[in-house]
Amino acid sequence: MPPKQRKIAVMGYRSVGKSSLTIQYVEARFVDSYEPTIENTFTKTTKVNGQEYFIKLVDTAGQRKNFWLPGGRRTVSEYGPEDEFSIFPQSYSMDIHGYVLVYSITSERSFEIVKSIHHRLLDMTGKVQVPIVLVGNKVDLHMERTVSYEDGKRAAASMNAEFLEASAKHNESVTDIFKRIILEIEKANGNVQEKSNCVVS
Repeated sequence: MPPKQRKIAVMGYRSVGKSSLTIQYVEARFVDSYEPTIENTFTKTTKVNGQEYFIKLVDTAGQRKNFWLPGGRRTVSEYGPEDEFSIFPQSYSMDIHGYVLVYSITSERSFEIVKSIHHRLLDMTGKVQVPIVLVGNKVDLHMERTVSYEDGKRAAASMNAEFLEASAKHNESVTDIFKRIILEIEKANGNVQEKSNCVVS
């Protein structure tokens, strides 16, 4: 069977560890200080449920200027007008099969913004539901936690998303994130029947 190609966008507020998670998964190394770019793309081949996948990961710039709140109200972050990146550029609603939405468990703001990204995502795609894995990163900084596991779980449930907490630094649950988003994409395509039957190889 030829590899299936899947394009996945990794999104979230700046400094939540999007690049660290992506590089840990693709290159098996932790990058603490990663120079933020407008956008970077990584590729990896993996196997899930016996099917080979060629994954293209779009590591997006941290969404930080304008962001949208439920009801269409817009607010502007404290980082000012130094750039014109909206929280959800239209390009991220096209040709993307699934989304990994990342916040830091040490940042309440990043948690609120990831909910706004989800709201904007549905608005831009015009869909009621899209394949999503919500990730609370930086569990290695548990002493600085401001967002509880339960809050993350509730937010994921409201998004009909899978939920994981992870540590890019300690490579904790990193592989699971990307395998789960593949399974969510397959489920959306009608190729996976029940979660209980999903075996990740």
